[in-house]
Amino acid sequence: MNTSLFLGRLRWGVLAVVVALLFGCSREPADRALTKTSEPAATHRTPAHPWFTNVVSGSGLSFIHHSGASGRFWLPEMESGGVGLLDYDGDGLLDVFCVDGGSLDPDRPAAPAHRLYRNLGQWRFEDVTAAVGLACPSGYGMGCTVGDYDGDGRDDLYVTQVGSNRLYRNRGNGTFEDVTARAGVAVNRFSTSAAFVDIDQDGDLDLMVVNYVRWSPNIEMECFSDGGRRDYCSPRNYNAPAPTVLFRNRGDGTFEDVTAAAGLDRAYGNGLGVATGDFDHDGRIDLFVANDATPNQLWLNRGQWRFEDDAPLRGCALNSMGIPRAGMGVVAVDLEQRGWLDLFVTHLVGEGNGFFRNQAGLFVDAVTQEGPMAGSLPHTGFGVSATDFDNDGQLDLYVANGRVRLGASPTSSSTDPFAEANSLSRGLGGGRFAAVHPEGGTIPLLEATSRGLAAGDLDNDGAQDLVVVNRDGPVHLLRNISAPDQGWIRIELHGRPGLNPRNAILRLESETGVQWRNHQPNQGYCSSSDPRVHFGLGSARKGRLWVRWPDGTAEDFGALDSQRSHRIEAGRGTPAPGAFTW
Repeated sequence: MNTSLFLGRLRWGVLAVVVALLFGCSREPADRALTKTSEPAATHRTPAHPWFTNVVSGSGLSFIHHSGASGRFWLPEMESGGVGLLDYDGDGLLDVFCVDGGSLDPDRPAAPAHRLYRNLGQWRFEDVTAAVGLACPSGYGMGCTVGDYDGDGRDDLYVTQVGSNRLYRNRGNGTFEDVTARAGVAVNRFSTSAAFVDIDQDGDLDLMVVNYVRWSPNIEMECFSDGGRRDYCSPRNYNAPAPTVLFRNRGDGTFEDVTAAAGLDRAYGNGLGVATGDFDHDGRIDLFVANDATPNQLWLNRGQWRFEDDAPLRGCALNSMGIPRAGMGVVAVDLEQRGWLDLFVTHLVGEGNGFFRNQAGLFVDAVTQEGPMAGSLPHTGFGVSATDFDNDGQLDLYVANGRVRLGASPTSSSTDPFAEANSLSRGLGGGRFAAVHPEGGTIPLLEATSRGLAAGDLDNDGAQDLVVVNRDGPVHLLRNISAPDQGWIRIELHGRPGLNPRNAILRLESETGVQWRNHQPNQGYCSSSDPRVHFGLGSARKGRLWVRWPDGTAEDFGALDSQRSHRIEAGRGTPAPGAFTW
C-alpha cells in the first residue's frame, strides 16, 4: 500500500471514531436503551402458531445447492447461494431462479447448476432451465439480481459468480440469451450482491456489482476453528478487499465501467450486501455496501456520476464502538415508518444484527431492548427481508441464518455443523419487534445453513411467501399462512419513457396508519425479491396512495381498494408537489 493511500485511510479511520463518539455511530441514549416501554416485553410474546409451512415436497421445486466442498475449505464455498423472483414469461406468476455453487476443486471441477423454475400455479413448479437457455458453462455461482435493463418490459437476469458474471437477456419468447460479452459486464472477480438502479435518471437501469475478496486458489491458506479443527478462513486472513464496480447503461444494450470516474475505487471493502435509496433526501439515489470485517460504505450521489463515501461522517461505517462488523445482508427500509430510509444489516454470531436509524441523513447505531436486532447474538445472519408478513400494517423481519465457521461445538441437532434455525420477528410498531414462536415461524423447526432469501407473493393470495436457498441442501419453499383474513394492497409500478420506477418512494395512508416503502427488490443477500410493492392493511379496506418518482415529481393516486393488485403508472395520478415533506 502506498504512503498516501495509507495516510488517507488512517485519516478516515480517526475521523470515523471521532464521529462515533460525538454523534454518528452512537448507541441510543442510556435512558432509552435500558428503559422498558410501558408494556413489558414479555407481554409481546407472539402466540406459538406457525406463520409458514414448507411446501417444497411435491412442488417440483427440486433445487439442491452444491458448494462443491471437498475438505479443502475454499473461501467462496461458504458464501454461495442466492435466489431471484421474476415473471419471465409474463403470466402474472412469480417464477424462481436458484443460484448454485459448483466446484472450485481442480481435481473435481464442475460448472454451477443454476435452475429456473416456472410457476404453474397451485404451488407447482417446472424446471425449465434447459428449455429457456440458462445453462452456465463456467464460474462458481454466488447470487443474482433481476431487472429490465433494456427497457422492453421483460425481466432480465444478472448472475454473480467467482469468475465471469453472466447477463441473460429475456427475449420475450420464453427463452434467454447470454449477452455478457456484448454488454460488457463480466467483471471476472469474486462478486456477491448486485443491484439494477437508475443512477442518472435517464430511464435506463444501470448496474452496481459488489465484490468480496481478491481471491484465487493460489492465495488460499489453512485456518482452524476454536476447537482445533480445519475450518474456513476469515476475510481478514487474506487482507485483500475488493472494490465495488459501477456500470452506466448506455441505452443501446451495452454498459460502460464508470467505477473510477465515479470515485468508487477510492474505498475497498469485503463487500457482501448492497442497498440503494435516497438516504439524505437530496433527490439522488445513493449506494450502500455492507462489508465483512471492514467499514461499510455509503456512496452519496453528488450528481454527474460522482460519488463520495460518507459512511464515516454519516455514522454507518462502524458500530457504536468504532469497530467494523461482519456485514452480510442489508435492506434499506423505513422500519419506524417516518419517511427516512434506515439500514438493517445482518452480522456474525456474537455481534448481533445492526440497525442504523436514519436521523435526517445521519445514522445512529441504535441498540434497544425491543429493536430489530434483539435476539440475534447467537446467530450468523445472511439473507434478510423486511416485509409485512401477517398483513397487520407493521413491517416484520425474516433473517436467513447459517454459520461460516465451525466453532468449538455444534450449533444444532442437524448433521450440518454450520446449520442454524432462521429468525422471524413480528413488528409491533415504532421500531419495536418481538420474536415469533415457533422459531422461524415453522413447525417443525427448519435448520440449515441458509444464505439467500427472496420474499414475494408466489400464489397471488395477498400474503408474502418466502424462498430460502440453503448451502448444500434443498431449498425451503415457505407458504405464508399467518393471516388469511387481513387486508392488503399490492402495487405494480410503471414508469414512462425516460423514467424508471426503481427507488420510487410510496406513502400509503389508511385506518391502520401511515406506511412508507422504497421500491427496490434487489437487496438482502445475493438475491432479488418480488418487484411488486406490498402493504398490509389489517382491518382497513382502503388505502390512499402517494408516489414520489425518482425524478422528484409526486402524484396522488387516490383511494385504492384492498384485496387486489393495482397498476400504477407515472403521469396518471394527480400532481401533488407538496405531498412529500421531510
